[in-house]
Amino acid sequence: MNRAKKIQRSKSDRIFDAVNFLILTLAFLIVAYPLYFIIISSVSDPAAVAGGEVTFYPVGLNLRGYSEVFKEEKIVRGFINSLIYTTCGTLLNLAVTLPTAYALSRSDFVGGKFVTIFYMVTMFVSGGMIPTYLVVKGCHMLDTIWAVIVPGALSVYNMIVARTFFKTTLAGELLEAAKLDGCGNTRFFFHIALPLSSAIIAILVLYYGVGHWNSYFSALLYFSDEKKYPLQLVLRSILVLNQQQTAQRPITSQEQIIAQQKARELAELMKYSLIIVSSIPVMVVYPLVQKHFVKGVMIGSVKG
Repeated sequence: MNRAKKIQRSKSDRIFDAVNFLILTLAFLIVAYPLYFIIISSVSDPAAVAGGEVTFYPVGLNLRGYSEVFKEEKIVRGFINSLIYTTCGTLLNLAVTLPTAYALSRSDFVGGKFVTIFYMVTMFVSGGMIPTYLVVKGCHMLDTIWAVIVPGALSVYNMIVARTFFKTTLAGELLEAAKLDGCGNTRFFFHIALPLSSAIIAILVLYYGVGHWNSYFSALLYFSDEKKYPLQLVLRSILVLNQQQTAQRPITSQEQIIAQQKARELAELMKYSLIIVSSIPVMVVYPLVQKHFVKGVMIGSVKG
């Protein structure tokens, strides 16, 4: 019975591998520890967190931070709002980006280079915040979901990545064969191009989805109704504004000093719990698209 012979590695190769392993392990620990610290701090005693006693394991295990978080009606409503904005915004982004990228990837599209350059100019030159606000106001989109999803419906960078993907993966012979069978451009896009583009679609969903989920500045500009605030803006109002109120509260007795200290400790504990709660959707979505991530990014950005 023949057995495959193991490749004999030299001493220098083994040293090189060991050094690489140590460097990568150190880099992983540097990146992973902050997230680990947030997790253990969110389930630790507030006084222990404020006193710097939490380093490698939870101290005074409790879930008070999470219970306080979900007591806030604003947080639950903000979480639902963010899900709605992220879902609708991502769908709109895909509906605009994919057809645009496909059209610009076609060699027979007249004026395609000019249109591509026109899009690229907008990456470096924009109207600015005030003109954009006036446009949104003029379109009567203030205090509506459209204000946070329509202005950013197309990311030029993502469109260029998708365009390069279509250009390098959809062979011209495939389109010619489809035309011989009576397939038009629209049918080819929906029935052939999109089914073959699951990798880039997954990447666009990740890019756009994370962008919408983390966005708060657009809502801060265009929303005056707090009931429509996304989660990130709710977190800002709870953490930043509460800390300011606590710091400005007058102190006249020992009891008030103790109460203020406890309020600060609870606010710090809630901060870690809120980070975990707001990160859960991204942590759930990323493993679903991770297998497509490398393929979609490399094909869409390196080639062409």
